[in-house]
Amino acid sequence: MRQRLFQREEFASIQEIQAGTSKLLKGAESRGSFIRVLKSSKPIGVLMPNSTFDSLTEDLLALSSPAYLTNIKKARTERKRYSARDVKKILGISK
Repeated sequence: MRQRLFQREEFASIQEIQAGTSKLLKGAESRGSFIRVLKSSKPIGVLMPNSTFDSLTEDLLALSSPAYLTNIKKARTERKRYSARDVKKILGISK
């Protein structure tokens, strides 16, 4: 999750945020990213679309659930494995 999250990181100065917060948020939402706010080239905060915040919150809640983590551990130990081709067949999207 961490690597994927930080691949979506963008940067903006306070002046850019003040000049067009709505535009920056709409752009970030369409790209699935968030904005690290900089002051004198130093990070001071994060600005993210509500959809990104909701997704992040949902992930954090799931990962704080012992039952969820137990189910993940159990699923990872199951012997049944599927190739990408098998998954495509099951979903009916194979060529």
